Amino acid sequence: MTEPGPDYTADGVPTFDHVRDRIEQRAATANGADELDAATPEAHDLAQQEALRAEAARAKLEEIRRSLG
Repeated sequence: MTEPGPDYTADGVPTFDHVRDRIEQRAATANGADELDAATPEAHDLAQQEALRAEAARAKLEEIRRSLG
């Protein structure tokens, strides 16, 4: 049987610090990817489309509320 690494207990269970570091690494990678995606022209266009749809939905909801009241 091989010796567990320094980030694992003698039973082979990862330490809390090891797990926390892995989670933080993955979160940082995901945040970086989101920032890179947001910096593209396509992302800007998509954000504009989403804003237009949200405004249209709010206007339609307001129209429905007026017709019911």
